[in-house]
Amino acid sequence: MEEHKESTGRWWTLVLVALAQLLVVLDGTIVNIALPSADADLGFGEANRHWVITAYLLTFGGLLLIGGRISSAIGHRRAFVIGLLGFAVPSLIGGLAWNAEVLIAARALQGAFAALLAPAALSLLAMTFTEARERGRAFGVFAAVGAAGSAIGLLLGGALTDFASWRWCLYINVPIAVLVAIGAALIPRTPGVKQSGRIDVFGALLSAGGIAAIVIGISQLDGQQVSVSVVTALIGGGLALLVAFVFVERTVPNPILPLMILTNRARAGSFIAIALMFLAMFGFYLFMSYYMQAQLGYSPLNAGLVLLIHAVAALLGSMVIAGRLLGRISPATLVVSGLLAAAAGLVILTFLDAGSTNVLTIYLVPAMVLTGLGMGLVITATASTATEGVAAHEIGAASAAYNASQQLGAAIGVALLNTVAVVSSTAYQATRTASDDGAIIHGYTTALAVSAGILVAAAILAGILLRRTKHDADHHPLPEHQTEPTHGSR
Repeated sequence: MEEHKESTGRWWTLVLVALAQLLVVLDGTIVNIALPSADADLGFGEANRHWVITAYLLTFGGLLLIGGRISSAIGHRRAFVIGLLGFAVPSLIGGLAWNAEVLIAARALQGAFAALLAPAALSLLAMTFTEARERGRAFGVFAAVGAAGSAIGLLLGGALTDFASWRWCLYINVPIAVLVAIGAALIPRTPGVKQSGRIDVFGALLSAGGIAAIVIGISQLDGQQVSVSVVTALIGGGLALLVAFVFVERTVPNPILPLMILTNRARAGSFIAIALMFLAMFGFYLFMSYYMQAQLGYSPLNAGLVLLIHAVAALLGSMVIAGRLLGRISPATLVVSGLLAAAAGLVILTFLDAGSTNVLTIYLVPAMVLTGLGMGLVITATASTATEGVAAHEIGAASAAYNASQQLGAAIGVALLNTVAVVSSTAYQATRTASDDGAIIHGYTTALAVSAGILVAAAILAGILLRRTKHDADHHPLPEHQTEPTHGSR
């Protein structure tokens, strides 16, 4: 009876963690399709429109390492609840926004609480499921939500905008967050880790400043009048801050990101693989959304329905395939297979042109299936590997680093690949007699070809780094007495 109760508690934890992950991932894209309607209401203007998306990515990515540290310090369940309730408040404010500044500020605050919620959720999952087969299934579900959440966000954003209002893209977070927070009372309590020495405030500022500078610098590439000197200064400055951050973490007694987390070869491979996967796929979401609506004439809802194929394939890839195979075959096999499958899906789309017929059946459906399956495989294996064997007091930092890899990849991918598409389209039209649609589609296919190349390179790196050797384990693996959730006082 006691064993059954404990098993039920574990799977209840998975349900709540999955719903929290859906909130975090979904809000990265749900506003995208609704943005034109919000712009019409609040009047952002072209220069400030991107900040509705960038503000969320900026605070989310910039504060993740701090969020992971706080989660470990106060207890992951407590951090989980605070993150959920904190996320609900700016969601309500954003839905009620009476001007552009309020909406942008609300999105930034959403990102800040997501930076606490995401590492707390992944940490709870890693500490709850430690047996190989159960871990595979649990991380399969978690990965399914992560892989499908972005596409679901586009679908849900289109539906809410078409049938209700763009404001409901924010309102919908409130009841979900509150219900999950109430349900979290049934999650076994996790004690905070007692910290020795001062909090690494300087390291926290360096990491947040470095990530913020890089994200802002990359976001500037989306503008029509790009200042090369400003972009170079921001990105170069951000990289310099991150280099300084590494030096600080090597010397302080209580680092915000223990470097041992990064020096493990398999874990580093997981961070690289997921960052490059998100880099390629967020560009894919952007191009497919514009292509289906502007070139094919689909409504926001219909464009979202096509992307739902990608979401369903991601569910199959993560839950049916990777969830069952994780622990039976190597993570390298899953990650490399997933990256190559996604690359194949993008290659199919590079054959599109202005005269393409039967676009849905010949191009879009196969591409959606392959990219979805690929994402499901990659997220399942990398999420598990990124937190496997980590000491209990370092799980929050490892979870934060994994989420930060995703956010940096997404932010860089949207701006970088959009720049490739614009430059390619302009050059194509200047050298040939081509229609506007033909030039635009050429830009998309060029950027998708670059994305496919990035995924192939990621597959090669992952194949090398994720190979298991007897030296791969951390020096401080998760202690045996902490392999199950700890019932503490917090």
